[in-house]
Amino acid sequence: MLFNSLDFAVFLPIVFFLYWFVFKNNLRSQNLLIVVVSYVFYGWWDWRFLALIAFSTLIDFLIGIELGKEGDKLKRRGLLIVSVLVNIGFLGFFKYYNFFLDNFTAAFSIAGMPIQVNSLNIILPVGISFYTFQTLSYSIDVYRRKLEPTRDWISFTAFVSFFPQLMAGPIERATNLLPQFYKKRVFDSSLAIDGLRQILWGLFKKMVIADNCAEYANLIFNNSSEYSGSMLVLGAFFFAFQIYGDFSGYSDIAIGTSRLFGFSLMQNFAFPYFSRDIAEFWRRWHMSLTTWFRDYVYIPLGGSRGSLYGKIRNTFIIFLVSGFWHGANWTFIVWGALNALYFLPSLISGKNRKNLNVPAEGSRLPSFKETVSILSTFMLTVFAWIFFRAENMTHAMSYIGGMFSEDLFSIPNFTNLKGAVTLLVLIAGFIIIEWKGRGGQYAISKFGIKRSRVFRWSMYLLIILAIDIFGNTSEEIEFIYFQF
Repeated sequence: MLFNSLDFAVFLPIVFFLYWFVFKNNLRSQNLLIVVVSYVFYGWWDWRFLALIAFSTLIDFLIGIELGKEGDKLKRRGLLIVSVLVNIGFLGFFKYYNFFLDNFTAAFSIAGMPIQVNSLNIILPVGISFYTFQTLSYSIDVYRRKLEPTRDWISFTAFVSFFPQLMAGPIERATNLLPQFYKKRVFDSSLAIDGLRQILWGLFKKMVIADNCAEYANLIFNNSSEYSGSMLVLGAFFFAFQIYGDFSGYSDIAIGTSRLFGFSLMQNFAFPYFSRDIAEFWRRWHMSLTTWFRDYVYIPLGGSRGSLYGKIRNTFIIFLVSGFWHGANWTFIVWGALNALYFLPSLISGKNRKNLNVPAEGSRLPSFKETVSILSTFMLTVFAWIFFRAENMTHAMSYIGGMFSEDLFSIPNFTNLKGAVTLLVLIAGFIIIEWKGRGGQYAISKFGIKRSRVFRWSMYLLIILAIDIFGNTSEEIEFIYFQF
């Protein structure tokens, strides 16, 4: 079930009514309702994979209980290894089996010993990369004694399968989300209104910015050999806003929907395209995944402690693993390695935590130095996105080669010039709103709060009107990160 679908527009009010008006006085019933509707929500895509998420939930629930009872270090470590092997095993099979198989057979062919091995027609379960990491965080935190194991099966199942963020995050920590299922929730109208506001902004990002950018990005990337260098640059630019609008839009809708039910999820995007260096970009982009890798992989490896070699090694490991998490393709690994290279100058100079404040804090516009830093960081990011979007390494290299051809500075030639100009105007307006709201949890979180109700509602109606006019309301377009 997609957030931008008629099905969800009917589903959400029904769940909201049952949650607050039918089961409002019974916490256990509310949690059970969340489990049921979450499984309905997930099963709407493919009911066959419900058993997979149920099994993963059961394994980590039981392992958590055993970790709570076991005092022997070796046995506790063994229990954690079982959790990691089961979860990563499922993820590895569904996501990476054919990738490893293809590269294994290719290696033998290069060595002059060709072998025939049949690949499998494997369907990747939506959200498996997200709920796998979410349930793993529980097992690891219980192992580290940062969290008491739960014996409340319903609450734990609700935590793993919570429908707003089940498909594409944010990847919630058990230490944050799980305790919220233990506490009685009281309806807060201000929280619900804020949630609806964030849902509206998320739909705008997805349906107006991302989906329209996708039309041009797909056209240019899928036919890159036919376009000039300037058009290829615009293709990469459009994809940069497609992936940001699509993924952060999903996160906004997920976080806003959670607020309707009295839950608080972590911020997943903090205006990353206003970052002044790559280190800041990765503190602002997909924050739930970045901090997950930091806490469960980077720091255990030694983090930024120790020798310069150790720091560089750990940085490359974390970025390569992050790239591989996104998909079974060498393009994602190169994308991760390229970002690691981008990161190195800040790490070596000790300036990787230089920009921790809001860009141009206290000012309407950035300084000249900040402007240069923001634009250069954005250009590096856009270039890296080419590998992320390309079908394979050959496609990526031919795209880059075509981009830096002699017609790089030629005038772009659009078949639908009016549509392209309209989209660029929409992106410019979107950037302005994001810039004005860069100090909030999301762009319009504080927009017009100090003004009259008429002003605020006029703004909401304009956003709804923009979605109706410029959004593709006749077609339900999937979110990009469903494939990860």
